[in-house]
Amino acid sequence: MIRAGLVGVTGYTGMELSRILASHPSMRLVAATSRQDAGKRLDSIYPFLQGLPGADVVLIEPDAAELARQCDVVFLAVPHGVAMETGAELYDAGVKVVDLSADFRLRDADVYEAWYKEHTRKDYLPKAVYGLPELYADEVREARLVANPGCYPTASILGLYAALKNGIIQPDDIVIDAKSGTTGAGRKAAVSSLYCEVADTFRPYNIAGKHRHTPEIEQECTVAAGAPVTVSFNPHLLPISRGILATIYTRLTSPLSQAEVQAMYEDFWKDKPWVRVLPAGRLPETRNVRGTLFCDIAVSVDQRTGRLIITSAIDNLCRGASGQAVANANLMFGLPVETGLNFAPLVP
Repeated sequence: MIRAGLVGVTGYTGMELSRILASHPSMRLVAATSRQDAGKRLDSIYPFLQGLPGADVVLIEPDAAELARQCDVVFLAVPHGVAMETGAELYDAGVKVVDLSADFRLRDADVYEAWYKEHTRKDYLPKAVYGLPELYADEVREARLVANPGCYPTASILGLYAALKNGIIQPDDIVIDAKSGTTGAGRKAAVSSLYCEVADTFRPYNIAGKHRHTPEIEQECTVAAGAPVTVSFNPHLLPISRGILATIYTRLTSPLSQAEVQAMYEDFWKDKPWVRVLPAGRLPETRNVRGTLFCDIAVSVDQRTGRLIITSAIDNLCRGASGQAVANANLMFGLPVETGLNFAPLVP
C-alpha cells in the first residue's frame, strides 16, 4: 500500500483528496496536516468519512521531516508561496511530491514572479513535470515532483490542444470565457463567497488579462502550437458549488467543415478515455462531469464568421485539482492512471 500524506487538509481540495483516497485500492492516507485542527481525527472535521479508510488519521502540524518519515508521496494543497518551500524539503528527503499550487507550474521563474511573488526555489523548476496526464504521462512516470495543473487551465488547455496541435486556429485570436462554481474560490471565509452574495446572480472577475491562470494556459498552448500563443482569459463565478464550463472563441486559419473538425478532435483524443468529444450537436454540461475526471468537449464551426467555438466542461475539484493529483500519483508509482478514479458522474 502506498502511504500518502496531505498538507492542507481543511480546504476544498484537501476535502476532495480525502474522499478519493478513502476508496483508492492501492493508496492510503496516513498523515494529514492542519495548524488550526491539529490533534483532531479526520472524521471529526469531515463526518462523511466516518467508517472509511483514513478516517482515523489524527491531524498534525505541518512538519516536512515527520511527513517524510511516514509517507511515500505527499500532496500539497496549500497556497502558492508555501508549497515551494515544503515541496523542496520533501523532495530532498526522497519523498514524491504532487503540488496542487501554482509554485512549480510555470517553467519560467520570471513569468511566475510577474504574476505571483518571488520564487525562492527556482532551482527546483527544472525538476518539476507539468501534470496533465493526457499530455505528459511518460514524464510524470519518471518524476519525483509534479506540478498539478490549475482548474481553469485544465479545461482550457484540453479544449484547445487538438486545434492548436493541428494548426487549424490562429494562435493570437483566442478568447476564453470560463465559468466556475464557488468551490474554486476556496474554503476560507469571505463575504464575496457567502450564499446570499453568490446565489441568484452571475458575475465576472479578474477579466481583461488579470487572472493568474493566463500564463499557465499560454505556456501549454504554446507547446501545442509550436509558436507563441496569446489568450484573452476571462473568468466568471457561477452560483453552483462545483464545475467549470469554458466557451472558447477561436478563428480558423482556413475554411473547415463541422464534420472535418469533429473528425479531427475525435481522432486526436480517441485513446484518452477521460477526454470525451461529444457527438456533433451535443454540448457539455457541468452536471455530466460532476465528481469525475472527465473533460467533455464539443466543437462548433461558425461558417458565417469563420470561427471555431470550443466548449469544455470539467469538475473543478476532481478533474481540476484532487482527482488529477491522484492520477499523477498513480503514474509516479507505476499504477494505471485510472486506478481508483473511474467514477460515474454525480447526477442529478
